[in-house]
Amino acid sequence: MLDVDLHCHSNLSDGVLDPAVLAARAHAHGVRLWALTDHDELGGIPAARAAALEAGMRYVCGVEISISWAGETVHILGLQIDPQNQLLRQGLAHTRHGRLARAEEMAALLAQAGVPDALAGARRYASNPQLLGRTHFARYIVERGLCAKVSEVFQKYLTEGKPGYVPHRWASMEQALQWIHAAGGQAVVAHPGRYKYSTLAEAEMLQCFKDMGGAGIEVVTGSHSVEQYAHYANMAQHYGFLASAGSDFHAPGESRVDLGQLPAMPPGVKPIWHDW
Repeated sequence: MLDVDLHCHSNLSDGVLDPAVLAARAHAHGVRLWALTDHDELGGIPAARAAALEAGMRYVCGVEISISWAGETVHILGLQIDPQNQLLRQGLAHTRHGRLARAEEMAALLAQAGVPDALAGARRYASNPQLLGRTHFARYIVERGLCAKVSEVFQKYLTEGKPGYVPHRWASMEQALQWIHAAGGQAVVAHPGRYKYSTLAEAEMLQCFKDMGGAGIEVVTGSHSVEQYAHYANMAQHYGFLASAGSDFHAPGESRVDLGQLPAMPPGVKPIWHDW
C-alpha cells in the first residue's frame, strides 16, 4: 500500500471527523506523508498539522478549490501552500460566499420533491455552516431513510438534471492557480476521471491547466477505478505532469477508499512529492 495520502476531508468541510482524529486515523493506517485538503477552507490545518507532527507523519498544507470549467465543477488541489497567504485566503472567502443562498434553493427544491426540512437537517451535519453543501444534504436524506447511502442520494436528487440540483458559479481556473501560486503551492487536478468531459474537452482542460502552470494530476485516488489509474498515469506522462495520490476520504463506511488503502503508483510517472 502507498504510505502517502494527499487528499482527504475533515468536518471543517464535508467530512465527518475532526482534523486531529483524521490525522490519527491516517497514521494508524500506515500513512507517513499526509495532507488535509478541505474544500475552500484552511481552518483545519493548524490542528491537523499539530496532530500529524506529534504522530511522526510529514505534513503538507493543502486545500481543494472548486472551479467552473466548460459547464462542469472541477476541483483543483493546492499542495505545499502557505495557509497564511492573504491572496489565497481572500480568494477562498470569495468562493465560499453564496453557499447559503444555494443551500436554501436546494432545500426548497428538495421540499417539492418530497424531502421536507432539508435545510435544518443538512445543517446538523455541517460543523462549518459557511460550507453547507450537497454531501450534508445527502447525509440527512439517508437519515430520513429515503436512500440507503450517500452515493444513491447524489444519483437520485443532487446531480445535474435531478430535483435537488442547483449549480454554483465557482472561481475560474486562472483565479485558483493564481491563489495557489501566490501561496507558494503546486496545483493538481483532483480525480480527473470523475468529470463528464468528452475526450477532446478533457484534453483542452488539461492543456489549459498545463499552460497556466498546473503541476500535476491525481492518478491514484479513491475516486478512480483501477483502469483509470493506468489511463491517468499515461496522461501524466503525455502532458509532463507530476502524479499525485489521495484517498478523497470523507467518512468511515461512506468513502470508497479509506486512508492508507491506496495501491502503489503505476510505473513510469514521477510522484509530486519526489522533490519535497
